[in-house]
Amino acid sequence: MTTPTRRGSATLGRILAMAGKEVLHIRRDIRTLYLALAMPVLMLVLFGFGISFDVDHLELAVVDQDRTDLSRALVRQVTASGEFVAIEDGTSPEAALQQLRRGHAAGVLLLPHGFAEDVQRGTAQVQLLVDGADGNTATQALAKAQALVEVASRQLLGAGAPVQAPPLEVRVRTLFNPDARSAMFLVPGLAAYLLAIVAVIITALTVAREWERGSMEQLFATPVGRLEIVVGKLLPYLGIGVLQVLLVLTVGAWVFDVPVRGSLVALGLGALLFLVGMLGQGLLISVVTRNQMVATQVATISSVLPSMLLSGFIFPIENLPLPLKVISTVIPARYFVSTLRGVLLRGNGLDVLWPQLLALALFAVFVLVLATRRFQRRLD
Repeated sequence: MTTPTRRGSATLGRILAMAGKEVLHIRRDIRTLYLALAMPVLMLVLFGFGISFDVDHLELAVVDQDRTDLSRALVRQVTASGEFVAIEDGTSPEAALQQLRRGHAAGVLLLPHGFAEDVQRGTAQVQLLVDGADGNTATQALAKAQALVEVASRQLLGAGAPVQAPPLEVRVRTLFNPDARSAMFLVPGLAAYLLAIVAVIITALTVAREWERGSMEQLFATPVGRLEIVVGKLLPYLGIGVLQVLLVLTVGAWVFDVPVRGSLVALGLGALLFLVGMLGQGLLISVVTRNQMVATQVATISSVLPSMLLSGFIFPIENLPLPLKVISTVIPARYFVSTLRGVLLRGNGLDVLWPQLLALALFAVFVLVLATRRFQRRLD
């Protein structure tokens, strides 16, 4: 009579044998290793430098109609930080607007006649026009220009009439990313996005490849069960996925100075659950399609768009329409992006991130169970 211990040992042996067989396939096809290890790092560097919401060195058309020492001092202080570069100093308002229409300037700063006299009276005003065709640039340019002009105006007014202190003073402090660097916001989302794509695609080809090569019939002749085949094929890619996570986080810390402020346990657990879920999704696609070309197409569509648009990687989930918000609740990248930003930037641990980890665990179990049930030991 077979004891449970012997049955467990036999099952483990068959799983390891399947894993070893899959490792041999990976070793024979060096493109898989390149796709799994080199491509995420390369794309992270390219996207990290190529996608940026930081706006600086904006060209500002200056219309100084006053031409006094105070007006020139205001322009110097606004452009001293390097975020704005003054062009066409002394031009007419019509010419400055033409620069704005042609896209040669991001904004127009107009200092009217009598500006110095108004400064002495404490009632000076300047006009700022911003190109709203690019919403992101316009928003940042407006905020930066307003802040710089306000600081410069306070200094100029201090040299003239006394300034009455406001009854309420608001002091704003930005936490977790005080310099407002877009890389700090984008790199964690990029990591989840790239890992999702690669993990789904490489496993989407596994079972489909076996069907196309005709080796699946040989597996059916062995005593290996469905779950043992699924787990055995998953283990090597899970090991590769762990290397992917380490490489991506290392490059993020080294190249983009992204810190790790929170719990490494929460980070490791979140990465493991996310990888299992995405690898299981790819395996499910492979089981259902049985064709490498179709599997690749389905894997790309089901991983690229949802991971980019519905994960909070670029667009806040709160701003999505209600139907898309509902759909995003089943996108695992949403919870992994939240986990990465929580650990890397906010310094969170398991006590804060357990809902995200629970969602990742439920998705991983669901796709593995579904992939196992859809895997049939028969030829159609």
